Amino acid sequence: MAHQMRIRRAIARGALRVTRWRLVGDVPKGGGILVGAPHTSQWDWVAMLMIAWANGVRPHVLVADRYFKGVVGWVLRRTGGIPLDRSSPGATVRALLAAAETDDAFQLVIAPEGTRSTGEFWKPGFYRISQQTGLPISLGFVDGPTRSLGMGPTFHPTGDVVADMDLVRAFYADKHGIRPDNRTEPRLREESADTPPDA
Repeated sequence: MAHQMRIRRAIARGALRVTRWRLVGDVPKGGGILVGAPHTSQWDWVAMLMIAWANGVRPHVLVADRYFKGVVGWVLRRTGGIPLDRSSPGATVRALLAAAETDDAFQLVIAPEGTRSTGEFWKPGFYRISQQTGLPISLGFVDGPTRSLGMGPTFHPTGDVVADMDLVRAFYADKHGIRPDNRTEPRLREESADTPPDA
């Protein structure tokens, strides 16, 4: 596994040099939830893998189950992809929570926008899973205009969802994704609801 990770790290760093993308920040050591945003392109999955591999991390990545067919499905599974049935995500999430309890280096990549198109809200799964596991949230990004990608701050949810999301919004304020027109403002529906995100 160590040899495999050295190869993947070399591939990632080489690919970033060739494509002239700049890597910023480091993936924190140990377990965590890695937010991938803005999610505006089908290349975002590759970008998050490059960030993780360049830092010597082999993450698990939640991907809609419709993509797990043929060669693409094989590649997704080989690179840490986990199929998610959006109509019934409970079983997948429970399995991930169990895995996080037994693996100190468990890293899960989640794209909370849930779609490459512009939406109204982010999905709260990243926040809920962090609360349930105690794993910190690290903010990963892709920014096309500056050709940069990498990691920003890491934090533990405080339970004050508005304050936590203010931190998230501040970080992503100048991050535009590969296709800026598809960007969704970081906001949870729960910020304006009476029910807390972990209810």
